Amino acid sequence: MIPPRALRLDDRDIAILAVLSREGRIAKTELAARVNLSPTPCWDRMRRLEQAGLIRGYRAQIDLAALGAHVQVFVTVELDSHRAESFQIFERVIARTDAVTGCWAIGGGFDYLLHVVARDVAAFQDLMDGLLESRAGLRRYFSYIVTKPVKDLPPATALLG
Repeated sequence: MIPPRALRLDDRDIAILAVLSREGRIAKTELAARVNLSPTPCWDRMRRLEQAGLIRGYRAQIDLAALGAHVQVFVTVELDSHRAESFQIFERVIARTDAVTGCWAIGGGFDYLLHVVARDVAAFQDLMDGLLESRAGLRRYFSYIVTKPVKDLPPATALLG
């Protein structure tokens, strides 16, 4: 694997990353046309970006509303203790919790920001009650229910133009 920092990216590499971040299933020939390359050099660049770890995978963007009722909740979490072991325990518990679809360690007044997707508010509350009762080390949390999505783009889009 090529270390990502050692890889020199030019405008075409950036264009490839930007298109793939929005349209992961784009046909390779269409991608090549969009970034003004012939297919073989475009595929070579894609392979190099994948080998460098800049492209970690390809996913489908699922329309959760089409699957049925659900709630999305952002949760700020403060831990009981700020020992390294406490953070490791919490992170292991969260890694095994399917309803938590995103977790970020953050600076400031809280330790973590979670993104939770649950069937309903009751299922979300059951999850949080379980985390509080577990040995995950939660001191307190604040929840923010998503009332409507306003913007939901892959992060690379904003970084890559």
